[in-house]
Amino acid sequence: MEVSVEIVGEGEETVSVPDDADYAAVVKEVGYSPHEVTVLVDDSPVPEDAPVAVDHVRILRLIAGG
Repeated sequence: MEVSVEIVGEGEETVSVPDDADYAAVVKEVGYSPHEVTVLVDDSPVPEDAPVAVDHVRILRLIAGG
């Protein structure tokens, strides 16, 4: 399955994942840990363990400060 991934503020790329992949697999394919980002579908967050059901997602990097 081909998924278009927009990383907010960084650009967009297309990745290939198995048909039964979850959103964590998409995140890993673009080089991030699921703990570093939130995956958005239609501007709503989705669980990382949910199966990929769309061909375009947005990834928002989380910022931590102290």
